[in-house]
Amino acid sequence: MKKEERLVHKVKRLLRRLGCPRWLHHFGPKTYEFYEHFCALLIRAFCKLSLRRVKQLCDVLGLHCPSKSALHYTAQKLSAAFWQKVLKATSGSAYLVAIDSTGLSRTNPSYHYLKRIDGKIPRIPIKLSLAIDTRKKKFCAAKIRVLPAHDLRDAEYLLQQSMSKIAVADKGYSSEKLYRFAAQNNILLMVPQKKNAKHGLWRVRMQKQFKIRTYHRREMVEAGNSSLKRKFGGSVLAKRVRTIRTEVYGRLACHNIMGRLQRLLGQSPAIPKHLKTLYAP
Repeated sequence: MKKEERLVHKVKRLLRRLGCPRWLHHFGPKTYEFYEHFCALLIRAFCKLSLRRVKQLCDVLGLHCPSKSALHYTAQKLSAAFWQKVLKATSGSAYLVAIDSTGLSRTNPSYHYLKRIDGKIPRIPIKLSLAIDTRKKKFCAAKIRVLPAHDLRDAEYLLQQSMSKIAVADKGYSSEKLYRFAAQNNILLMVPQKKNAKHGLWRVRMQKQFKIRTYHRREMVEAGNSSLKRKFGGSVLAKRVRTIRTEVYGRLACHNIMGRLQRLLGQSPAIPKHLKTLYAP
């Protein structure tokens, strides 16, 4: 019970830092506070449950939780700007970020079902572009699209939201326009040289500062994508765009928040080097 109270305090402190109101409405009945809605949505993302089962789980555990319809209304109401503030507050300032994109499916069909029909793999309509802090291993910016799009369409948004000093990305982000945007915002963009690419002014300047050792920090975003899918799955349960956005951003927020709650979840912290001799066999 003490752990649950500490987790609630973390969520309350986060919402206070964001300047969120205590109630979602001004004239309605003051039955459930905003942190209770937010905690229920985080439980849904962390446990991979539907809204109805989240309500049932909270009732069994004796937690004060809004109804299924109220949670659905809240999931539709939360904007992308709010979730971006949540990621920024839970990740902190970043010096070096890695950018990449991945795909999520709307449904999770079984291979037996696919074999019984035509055997075609369903398309991946949800595109998730991410920027991860390579030192803290936390997501500091994200962009969600429900239709396929090129990686460059969300690159400027990720750089602007992360506000880092250095950014690394693969060859798909090699663009003179992106190099110019990074230079205007005092960001060093490290992208491998692409064959048969036009050598613009900003591309040449950035390539002179390219370091292969720093570029290999891009592997952190690949590990982050793998960790996200292994923990929360590669598909979403929501059907509409707004609820899909809330579900995916909730997973990213859970990844960042649970990184701060290692001791709360029972994971032992790293042992300092000067104490390792005491624990040696």
